Amino acid sequence: MKLSPFIQLVLVVIAAFLLAMLIVIPALNPPAVDVQNLFLYMVTSGLLTVGITYFLYRHRMLQRFLSLRGSLFTIIILTVVLVFINVWITARLMFIQEHDLVLTTGLLVFAGVIAAVSTFFIARTLHERIDELSKGVQALSRADWKVRLPVVGNDDLAHLAQMFNQMAADLEALDAQKLQLEQTRRDLIAWASHDLRTPLAALRAMNEAMLDRVVQDAETITRYQQNMQKEITHMGQLINDLFELAQLDTGHVPLRRQKTSIHDLISDTLSNMNARAKEHSVRLSAEVDPSIDTLYIAPDKVQRILYNLIENALEYTPSGGDVTLAATANQQAAEISIHNSGSFIPATDLDKVFKSFYRGEQSRAQTNDGRRGTGLGLAIVRGFVEAHGGTIRVESKQESGTTFVFTIPLVESQS
Repeated sequence: MKLSPFIQLVLVVIAAFLLAMLIVIPALNPPAVDVQNLFLYMVTSGLLTVGITYFLYRHRMLQRFLSLRGSLFTIIILTVVLVFINVWITARLMFIQEHDLVLTTGLLVFAGVIAAVSTFFIARTLHERIDELSKGVQALSRADWKVRLPVVGNDDLAHLAQMFNQMAADLEALDAQKLQLEQTRRDLIAWASHDLRTPLAALRAMNEAMLDRVVQDAETITRYQQNMQKEITHMGQLINDLFELAQLDTGHVPLRRQKTSIHDLISDTLSNMNARAKEHSVRLSAEVDPSIDTLYIAPDKVQRILYNLIENALEYTPSGGDVTLAATANQQAAEISIHNSGSFIPATDLDKVFKSFYRGEQSRAQTNDGRRGTGLGLAIVRGFVEAHGGTIRVESKQESGTTFVFTIPLVESQS
C-alpha cells in the first residue's frame, strides 16, 4: 500500500524525534523538565516544518519559478533557514549564558552561508546538465538528428541522456529510411511508367495499323494479334507483381500456413517447369532430403518462390546447361538452393538483384524466348521468404554459375 506524501513526512519527523531522543537522553541525562521542553519544541517544530513543506509540495509552489536555477536556489535557502531556525531555537532553550547563544548564532550564520553557496555551485552542475538536455531537445525539434548528449556518471540524468541519444539515433535511422523509401517510391513510379509505356506504345501502333488497314494480310494480322496478347500478358503480370509488392511493403501478406510436403511441392513445381526447361534445352533436376518432407508453410507462396527462382535460372542458363534444386535441413531451418550453370553475376551487382525492377546491365532486354520480365520477381521472392521468417542470399562464380539459397524456419503447426 502506497502512503500519501503527508503521512511520509509525519513518519520521517517521528523517526527524527526518536533518533534525537536516543542520542540526547542517554548521553546528557537531562532533567525531566528539559526533556519535556525539548519534546514540546520538537513536536512544534516538526509540525510546522511538515505543514510548510506539505503546503509547498501540495500547491507546487516551486514550479511557479521561471527557471530551474531559481527553484534550486529557493530549495537551498529554505533548507538552510529551516536548519538555522531549528538549531537556534534549540540553543536558545538549552543555553543559559548569552555569550554562548551569540557565539552559536554567529557560527550558524557562517555555516549557513557557506553551505548555501557551496550547495548552489554543486546544484549549478545539475542545472548545466539539464540545460544541455534542453538544447538537445531543441535541436531535435529542428530535425537535427545527429545531436548527441555527453553521458556523465550513472545517475538518473545520465540514464536520461543515454535514452535521449538512443532516441536521436532511432530518429536518424528512421529519417534515413524515410528518404530511402521516398527515393524507392520515385524510382518505382518511373520504372513502372517505363514498363507500362513500352507495351502500350506497341499495342497502339499495332492496333492503329490494323484499324487503318496498313496491314491487311491474314498472316501479319495474326502475328500482330499474338504480339498484342503478349504485351497484354506482360502488363497484367506487371500489375499483379506491383500489387503483391505493395502488400509486401505494407506487411499485409496473407500467409495461409498448413503442413505441406515440400517433396511434393518441389516435384509439382518441376513438373510444371519441365516444358520451359526443354524449350531452353536445359536439364532440370532436384534432390530433396527426406528429413524435411513436411513443413508448416503457405504452399502457394513457397511455390511462387520456387517458380520465380527456377524461371529466373532458366532464362539465364545457356542451352545445354543445368538447373539443379537441392533441399536440406538442420535443426533450425530448411535450406533450399537453386543453382544454374553458366550464368554469372558480378560481385558489384549481388546486393542489387533483389531490388525492384533490377535486371542487370541488359535491364530492358527481352529473354531468349522473346518475353520480358517485370524486374519484380526476385523482390517478391525476398518478400515471401522474409514473410515466412527466412533469409535469402545469392552466390555467383565465373567458373561454376549462380546459386540462390533461401531458408524457411522449421516451425511446428499450432493446434
